[in-house]
Formats: sequence, C-alpha cells, structure tokens
Amino acid sequence: MVKKYSNRIIAAHLLNDFSGSPKVLSQLLRALPHHGFEVHLFTSGHQKGFLSDLEGIETHGHWYVFANNPWIRLVNFTISQLLLFFRLLFFLRKSDVVYVNTVLPFGAAWAGKLRGCRVIYHIHESTVKPKLLKWWLFFTVEITAMDIINVSRFVEESHHTNCVKNHLVYNAIEDVFLQKARKNKREGFSGNILMVCSLKKYKGVFEFVKLAKNNPDKNFRLVINANQIEIDSFFNDTKFSDNLTVYSAQSDLHPFYSWADVIVNLSRSDGWIETFGLTIIEGMAYGLPAIVPPVGGILEVIEEGKTGFAVDSRKTADLQQALLNICGRQYSNLSKAALERVEIFSESNFILRIVQILGPL
Repeated sequence: MVKKYSNRIIAAHLLNDFSGSPKVLSQLLRALPHHGFEVHLFTSGHQKGFLSDLEGIETHGHWYVFANNPWIRLVNFTISQLLLFFRLLFFLRKSDVVYVNTVLPFGAAWAGKLRGCRVIYHIHESTVKPKLLKWWLFFTVEITAMDIINVSRFVEESHHTNCVKNHLVYNAIEDVFLQKARKNKREGFSGNILMVCSLKKYKGVFEFVKLAKNNPDKNFRLVINANQIEIDSFFNDTKFSDNLTVYSAQSDLHPFYSWADVIVNLSRSDGWIETFGLTIIEGMAYGLPAIVPPVGGILEVIEEGKTGFAVDSRKTADLQQALLNICGRQYSNLSKAALERVEIFSESNFILRIVQILGPL
C-alpha cells in the first residue's frame, strides 16, 4: 500500500536539457508519485530535455534563455529568477516542500523561505563563476535551506555549509538503463574511446581531439551537449583526425556506450572540477574502464587502478600511458571490476534515501 504524504513537492530547475543534473532530478520526480507525493515542476519550458513529459508530474514552464555571452546570460538568469520568485510566492502553500535542484534557482528558495516552506537543496556543483554570483547563491543556500543533499563528499566539503543538515546521496544509474546495458554490452575489445560532455574548453574537448590524433590506431567519438551550429562555430579553426567523430546532443546514449571500450572524462582542473560524473557510471554499466580527472567527487566513483585511472588531461604523456594501460592486458579485469562497482549506484537506493529525507511532515 502506498504511504500518503500531506505535503506537495515543488521542484525547481533552471535549464531543462540533456545534461546530468536534470537527468538526476527526472529519476527522482518519476518515482515520487509512486510514494504518494503530489509533484509540481518549475523549469524552462522552451526546449526538450530530461525533464520533458514526465508522467504523473505537473510541469509549469518558466522563462529562461541560455546565452553564450556571459553578461547576457547573467541578465537572463537574474530576470528568470525574479519571475520565478514572484510566481511561486503566490503558488506555494506553507505545507509544501520546495526542492531546489542545483544552486541556481534561488528565486524558488527565497519564495519558499518567505512562505514558511521547507526548502531542500540538491547540490551538484562545487563552484560557480563569477565569484560574486557564487557568494550570493551559497549565501541563499545557507539562509533558506533546511536540508542539503550532496552528490558527493567533495561537494559537501567544498561549500562548507555546516549550519544546515547535510546528506550524502550519490547519483544513481536508472534500473531500466542498467537492464538495457546488460542486454546490449558488446564483448571483446575494438579500441573505441568515448567522451560525453558539455561544449566547454574546460571539459577537455581539445585534449580529447589531441588524444585522438596521437592514437590513429583507435577510434574516438565525442558526444557534446549542444546543437550542430554551436559545435561547428566552437571548432571553427580545429582540424579533426580521421579517427574522431563528433556528435551533437543525444537523447539516447546506449548506442554510444555499446560501441565503446573506454569511457573518459578529461575535464581540466584549472577550469572545472567534476563533482560526480554521471556519464562515467553509465559507461561502467557497460563494463567500460574509465579515465577521469585526479581531483573532485569523480574520484568517489572509480577505484584507481581497478576500474580506471585518474590523470590530469593536460599531461599528454600521462594521459597516453593511462590509455595504453587500459587497452593492454589489464582490460578484461578492469571491465569486470567496472561492472561490479556500478552496483553501489543503484536507483532504488537513491530513491529510498531521498524519500526518507523528504519524509512526512
């Protein structure tokens, strides 16, 4: 029998796209109605993403347009949060739980605070730029939140918000994803290397291009969360080697994971520190050993030397050696260990932990 809860969950997320944080939120929101919650979602409504068309969820689209120019983006972001604040101020009930996904939707947090709601933050990031914006967002967390859900120990240690109750809940791989991965896992080794990331220099995209050029005997695929026009403009002066294929945003990554033998995340620590690494555990579900940065929450995902290696992607020789180690005699053992490791990131444990945190009021 489904346990009934008296409160509504009002979830807020800034940009609905096919990146990691909306995917994690979608996993949670799909499950909450089965636990007796009434769920309302406020997110950008002008594009498709992981938060689109969620069954059993009432979605309220709000205005936000991403812009490449950082100043225009900041203006758009500020306007969107002011609009969200006033909208929620009249929508919320005191008994509601306001669930803020990432630190960005500060308008929802302040509206929840003023209406006397319980505000819960699900924090995926360790830093925000510029510094003034970071100060404001984490100040808002400290003032408004009653609970913080952190995606890794690294995230919790980064924001130092100790006056609020902190919870560690690792992101999870969907049960249906895991089942499909087990059915479609390809046996053997073909020398196929995959990276899935955002269209940012600090994500290590140029290091990946260089790695492909240095390994003409292997095949490389780069899947970028952007459209083709944005990709063409970004790489306008870059020449790709014949063994590298670049793809725009994909709603279904199974064919890419099934094709691959190795999954990599080459984020540069001088510009970005990974707080978890969802694509890494998705790759591990296919038995893919990983190469990841040597800092951040992503080190809580892999086991160094057992399921992959941690390397600074700017150190070309070290990166090359890590790839050779994976592609050599160790491959079968690394692949088997990756399959075993992914079991700790189960969706059922993820849902249960957050439902316990939400709890009946």
